[in-house]
Amino acid sequence: MEHILYEVKKVVVGQDHFLERVLVAILAQGHLLVEGVPGLAKTLTIKTLARTIRGTFHRVQFTPDLVPADLVGTRIYNQKTGEFNTSFGPVFTNLLLADEINRAPAKVQSALLEVMQEYQVTIAGESHPVPAPFLVMATQNPIETEGTYPLPEAQVDRFMMKVLVGYPSEEEEFVIVNRVTGPASAVTAVTTTDQLADLQRICRSGYVDPSLVQYAVRLVAATRDPARYGVSNMAQYLTYGASPRATIHLVEGARALAFLRGRSYVLPEDMTDIAPDVLRHRLSLSYEALSEGMTPDHLIRRLMKHIPAPEKPLDTHVKVDANT
Repeated sequence: MEHILYEVKKVVVGQDHFLERVLVAILAQGHLLVEGVPGLAKTLTIKTLARTIRGTFHRVQFTPDLVPADLVGTRIYNQKTGEFNTSFGPVFTNLLLADEINRAPAKVQSALLEVMQEYQVTIAGESHPVPAPFLVMATQNPIETEGTYPLPEAQVDRFMMKVLVGYPSEEEEFVIVNRVTGPASAVTAVTTTDQLADLQRICRSGYVDPSLVQYAVRLVAATRDPARYGVSNMAQYLTYGASPRATIHLVEGARALAFLRGRSYVLPEDMTDIAPDVLRHRLSLSYEALSEGMTPDHLIRRLMKHIPAPEKPLDTHVKVDANT
């Protein structure tokens, strides 16, 4: 994973948080929703990543006239043979970039989200599995809202994380300009999709202490019933809380983050670091919250202050090992 990150950093300047989350999503076999203005290397990142893992990459520009068949494929009649042939769509790839997903109508969004959940496509009654590993990175443009179709809360829940990508610093932008206007950097393939699948299996064997799982459960449950956890003043700001999928993704994401940081066990900081990215798109804010300019991140920070992570979750196991 270090080699992959090194190769991607040859091309992409800065965006360390974003790159780390992309690798977490790959290891945890989740999908990523990215929000950021145009020109922040979202497409470049995923394209470069595909090269480093010898995987396939497709980019789909979502537009209002897109139909599900443009995405998943369709059956085409062959006049010579008199038979129907299956034409596969761009979802049959390892890394799929769904650019400006909120510009496509609900039918297309549903078709994509079905593939994300089932890892297969049904065309004319036949099921076709997509290649493994399979990662969808969908982008949203926060600038223009005209002609957009907001993703329903129930469908957004399929994404493991929502990452906010910001502008680069002056120093980073200086390096970006020099790289883009200078000679192109060669990116080397450092692994294969089979090796990546092995890494995913190793990552899943990482240890998560029960106290950390309990912390994830409490944090997510507090978004549904804040009063029960001593933050009753937040109930007016939340219409709906996060689903059990959030708890699962919180544990899986923390485990993948620990793996990236060179550990086979999860620490509290792994879970607290990834919690905002896992929860921010799963909270449905009330009119009171919107009128007061509240954001999901504000509410998540307040919840995390009231529900502290366990300080020494591995203590009991260390003592048991010492005795044996």
